Amino acid sequence: MSNIQTKPVPRRNLELVLLVVALGITMGANWLVDMAAQNEAGQSFMIQGAVLGGFALVVHIVLRIWAKYADPYILPIVVTLNGLGLAMIHRVDNAINADAASSQLMYTGVAMAAAVITLWAIRDHRILRRGTYIFLAASVLLLLMPLLPGLGVEINGSRIWIALGPFTFQPGEIAKITLALFFAGYLSSNRDLILLAGRKIGPIQFPRFRDMGPMLIAWGVSIGVLVFQRDLGSSILFFGLFMAMIYVATGRISWIVIGLSLVAVAAVFAVNFMSHVQLRVDAWINAFDPEVYNRQYGSSRQIVQGLFGLGTGGMTGTGLGEGSPRLVPLANSDMIMAVFGEELGLIGVTAIVLLFVLLVSRGIRAALGTRDGFGKLLATGLSFTIALQCFVVIGGVTRLIPLTGLTTPFMSAGGSALLSNWIIVALLLLVSHNARRPITTAGPLTAEESQRVTEMNARSALDATPEPHAVRTNLSRGAAAHVASSSSKKEESGTGKGTSAGTDTVDLTPKPGPKSEGGDA
Repeated sequence: MSNIQTKPVPRRNLELVLLVVALGITMGANWLVDMAAQNEAGQSFMIQGAVLGGFALVVHIVLRIWAKYADPYILPIVVTLNGLGLAMIHRVDNAINADAASSQLMYTGVAMAAAVITLWAIRDHRILRRGTYIFLAASVLLLLMPLLPGLGVEINGSRIWIALGPFTFQPGEIAKITLALFFAGYLSSNRDLILLAGRKIGPIQFPRFRDMGPMLIAWGVSIGVLVFQRDLGSSILFFGLFMAMIYVATGRISWIVIGLSLVAVAAVFAVNFMSHVQLRVDAWINAFDPEVYNRQYGSSRQIVQGLFGLGTGGMTGTGLGEGSPRLVPLANSDMIMAVFGEELGLIGVTAIVLLFVLLVSRGIRAALGTRDGFGKLLATGLSFTIALQCFVVIGGVTRLIPLTGLTTPFMSAGGSALLSNWIIVALLLLVSHNARRPITTAGPLTAEESQRVTEMNARSALDATPEPHAVRTNLSRGAAAHVASSSSKKEESGTGKGTSAGTDTVDLTPKPGPKSEGGDA
């Protein structure tokens, strides 16, 4: 039996060409920053290009070896975003006389190395499904770590960091990955139960209370992060992640209704009883109030200066290195999009947003293409994580929603977020490899196989008491489906012979029919 193989082109050469383009864009941005600051290209121009390009090449080689069918656009997009972020952090350093770019370059190397380790260690994302509840336990542990005395530290009013010698780390950034893995594993295993059980009230099918356990866990985790760690951004991210994944898994609007109801309850509670949330909402609504602008804690200065920067940039921006990022608090982290808006203008920010849209769309494409439910949910959840972060950050900068403390993926200063986002990229690449790799399907019998079957049928018909004949042929798993019924019957009767992996014993001898009155046919 012939095998028809659909062989997609690996397209790693296209990825390599796009990586060269991405490095050209990022090195050009660094060159413009240096020229604006000192009228010559400094050492950072070459160092950043060498480090980013070197690690990008390593990731590319690893993909050629272990995930050659992975999406060819994801890596170049992420390298472009990461490189532009490095260039802008270097730009802010020049304005405020700091050296955050050197640390961020080191974090970039560590994060890309973590992506390489993820690609090498996992190879097939489906093995992660075995650790569903391990990932839940890991998520709880990671979120509790900042609350432990002597380990957790409080910075800017939020207790979301732990101290590791001279460094600080945000365990919650890794928790968003482990939570996505838990949700994907749980929902892929229990999807049918959640869909079929429940009660219909009006046009909406509501799940049973026991099936709402994961949603209540997600809601409880979000509220716990909001209350005990005072981190509004992570709280929104965790609950939004689960809401997106359960809607994709079930397609039922009832989960959205329940989720939004829980969000409403949490929002009313937070606004009325949590001081740090009240301050953020007040700074959002009354941003231009002089009293709110000038207060020491919970000031609206970030929002107002960011809006002034966006207004100064206009359509085309002031040019890289020509803005005033020193006037914007936290310009290299929370408000980096405001700095991009000032120096690159609306056109430049739109281009960056389109890069994020393309990245998320490639992740969704991988989710649609993969053939396992766990991979579909995992890729959807991870893609939504990036999309939600971008929406919350840009919404906060433009005063669409309150500032939450989330940072722009791949672009803002900070090692914890960069590490987790590169691991997310590695997982998306693995899922896309699974989605695009060749599929072996069963095809029709070849002429030689048809002739062999005809000869055997004729030989069997001439024998009054035919002995069962077996033809041993190497068949793919897809081809075995054509003879599954005959094989199973033979095995049940005890006449079938065991086969080794990758082969099937196929009984092609017809059952002897009744003899005619004139003798054998």
